[in-house]
Amino acid sequence: MLTERKDLRNVAIIAHVDHGKTTLVDGLLKQAKTFRDNQQIVERVMDSNDLERERGITILAKNTSVIINDPETNTPVKINIVDTPGHADFGGEVERVMNMVDGVLLLVDAAEGPMPQTRFVLKKALEMGHKAIVVINKMDRKDAEPDRTLNATFDLFVELGANEEQADFPVIYANAITQQAGETKELSSDLQPLFNAILKYIPAPKVDIDAPFQMLVTNLGYDDYRGVTAVGRIFAGKVSAGQDVARIKVNGEIVPEKMKYLYTHQGLEKVSVDEATAGEIISIAGLEGIGIGETLADALNPIALPPIMVEEPTVKMTFAVNNSPFKGREGKWSTSRNLRERLMNELRNNVALRVDETESPDTFIVSGRGELHLAILIETMRREGYEFQVSKPEVILKDGPDGKPLEPYEELHIETNQETVGIVVEMLGTRRGKMLDMVNTNENTVRLTYLIPTRGLLGFRYQFLTATRGNGIMNTIFHGYGPYTGAFSTRATGSIVAWDTGPTTTFGLKNAEERGTLFVGAGLDVYEGMVVGERAQPGDLTVNVCKKKHLTNMRSSNKDIEIRLTPPRNMSLDEAIEYLEEDELLEVTPVAFRIRKKILNTEDRGKMTKKAKEEVA
Repeated sequence: MLTERKDLRNVAIIAHVDHGKTTLVDGLLKQAKTFRDNQQIVERVMDSNDLERERGITILAKNTSVIINDPETNTPVKINIVDTPGHADFGGEVERVMNMVDGVLLLVDAAEGPMPQTRFVLKKALEMGHKAIVVINKMDRKDAEPDRTLNATFDLFVELGANEEQADFPVIYANAITQQAGETKELSSDLQPLFNAILKYIPAPKVDIDAPFQMLVTNLGYDDYRGVTAVGRIFAGKVSAGQDVARIKVNGEIVPEKMKYLYTHQGLEKVSVDEATAGEIISIAGLEGIGIGETLADALNPIALPPIMVEEPTVKMTFAVNNSPFKGREGKWSTSRNLRERLMNELRNNVALRVDETESPDTFIVSGRGELHLAILIETMRREGYEFQVSKPEVILKDGPDGKPLEPYEELHIETNQETVGIVVEMLGTRRGKMLDMVNTNENTVRLTYLIPTRGLLGFRYQFLTATRGNGIMNTIFHGYGPYTGAFSTRATGSIVAWDTGPTTTFGLKNAEERGTLFVGAGLDVYEGMVVGERAQPGDLTVNVCKKKHLTNMRSSNKDIEIRLTPPRNMSLDEAIEYLEEDELLEVTPVAFRIRKKILNTEDRGKMTKKAKEEVA
């Protein structure tokens, strides 16, 4: 028999990246008296991952809860809150947490309106049948247009196929930074109107407490003392600490388990409990080997829940054991066994990732939702002490109904100033982009909407920021698969490649600097085949950057002091991945990352280039 748990609400906060989700959660936690009055709290407290703090984005979905008083019934109500990523590359996180909640808060920037990732996350929520509360945030912006934003949001609901009930959404206006909200544009002094809206419009869980126990695992974590923790929502029945349960794997295999440690979320803490009932989001520790999408069920009546469905990856890279001359010098974990174990462990909680083994035991094909999705994995592994090498990202092609290849397409949204719009349009034209819309805004900027092959966006972001002098904004969302558009070049420059192995010299680098932009400074160790700079013209140039000036009675080494080099270009990991060409690899270590040629020997590389030209001719 279904009963309504009026003492509980489960809600996810969804939005485009940087529209204020995590900041709003900060405000909800503070105003619900989650923290002590004298407790020191950092900003964006839910972004606990180092990479999240550095990049200012949410990468992993996280759970928290607040307890507030229902003014109508004067009883406490627990609100479980899930903070989700706003970037489409981490859509796997969004897709799986939608199984845990009964409604969503959709944040929209009052000035920017609905953005590409707004469409993505809202589509997932509507597909699950969830009711949404629209929160128009950042009302303090000078260019805020809440009426236009509201109309655009309603149009988006209709466009995404929202039913009549979903399209009749309540609206709350807010300013997350000052922790104010209101049912009208006149904000109150606190977030109480938002709390009231959650209690009024987010449905209470309807559950069958007497049915056999069922829980779907939607997230994994790790406890230093009790091992792997599995997070999920109890869909039916109840469970006690120490109870025997059945773990139903995705392939249908049933494994007997015991619920050793049982927790619920209170604020940012996990609190041990003896029992939990249907509707609650819980965390279980001590179940080794458990995976996302598996069902924990009653031991005597094990019934599996539908598995989590995640969209397929669109971009792939090869991860391989580092075989450069510097291998083993800087990494803690560098063997094929280490690499394989780490990638297989990542599959347990990164549901949107795919790892395929190749004929070589040292090489793996890793597929993800985009360049950023894979770059975050690479950076995480690097910080953990792993040393490996990766290839240029490639799109994953599919065969169409007629046997012809199909490739993924992205919907690209760009905002740039009127002075640079011409060069941006030219760049996108060479990358097979098709313009869908062009709008002039009130702020002397131009908004462009393009449909472009995913291949055209590989390596585009850095060139775009350079062309717009850092003022351009770009966002993408996966559109679907379309006809393969043929080969095209995404880089008009070549590489400056080291001829010899050894420390670089000022004399050698000066010769190279005259031909392009350097990536390395003087006194750094390089090896033959390592890329040390970017050439202005297409084609590679091999230079001896270790060359020393011969000394005679007429020439002194002190003359080198007079040589002044331009500071080298320090590339971030994302820029280095974007820079790669087909014949190049990125060597990744905890200390550095180095771009190199796949064939290091200069003579062998020359023979391969000559052979390729002869085949074309």
